[in-house]
Amino acid sequence: MKLKLGLPKGSLQEASLSLFRRAGYEITVNPRSYFPAMDDEEIECMMIRAQEMARYVEDGVLDAGLTGKDWILESGATVVEVADLIYAKHTLGKVRWVLAVPEKSPFQSVRDLEGKVIATELVKVTERYLAENHVKAKVEFSWGATEVKPPVLADAIVEVTETGSSLRANGLRILETVLESNTKFFANPRAWEDPWKRQKIQTLDLLLRGAMEAAGKVGLMLNVRRDDLEKVLGVLPALKRPTISSLSDSEWVAVNTVIEEKTAREIIPRLKAAKAQGIVEYPLNKIVL
Repeated sequence: MKLKLGLPKGSLQEASLSLFRRAGYEITVNPRSYFPAMDDEEIECMMIRAQEMARYVEDGVLDAGLTGKDWILESGATVVEVADLIYAKHTLGKVRWVLAVPEKSPFQSVRDLEGKVIATELVKVTERYLAENHVKAKVEFSWGATEVKPPVLADAIVEVTETGSSLRANGLRILETVLESNTKFFANPRAWEDPWKRQKIQTLDLLLRGAMEAAGKVGLMLNVRRDDLEKVLGVLPALKRPTISSLSDSEWVAVNTVIEEKTAREIIPRLKAAKAQGIVEYPLNKIVL
């Protein structure tokens, strides 16, 4: 038995491979092959463009895959959504598909685009958005470089953005958000009904979500005298509560907790000032709640 797994090729590729590594799976990609090797003999991987992933999972060519919510909606595929994995190409967050126009354009909302031309790669979602707003406009598929099309080749665009910096660099301003999207882990309905495949998918889900939960966090271990414990606990934020363990010396305890990595440089000096000793910061791969 093998689980046929689709991995997104393109903008999500490196972030996805990094997530799998943190989850405990080593994937080796040959740039000349669409079939990377994984150190789990029960999983067979294939690199697929994110735009096409949902269709291949729906058809059963793949048992499960990862792609954005945007491309699942665009394809209209019937799949089982297993997990939300909130990461994008550069950030641990969602992306937005936005309606944008040139800075000097007179348009102020989607309703100003009646009868105009909108260029986008996300055609069906854009058409539904226009229909919801009772606007009739021509939606043209864009093969790329969408930001440079207004105002000569289109009046507006619907384009994906994480920070908006690329749009601003191309002299565009955002009118409205058409869709928020994030990476999803999803399965073929028939594969989901197969007990062995469902168990394999659920194991992947558990470990991938654990890796996501650990992103941006570190563990802290330290020793402190019992008399100073309250002061130390007053400094520490915690995932739930710090773990406190007795040491061989009854006057001392060990404290173990999880904090945001970006706060470590502020918290560690405060812990030292609160008389903590033997402070160790260590990386985390997974947090399974």
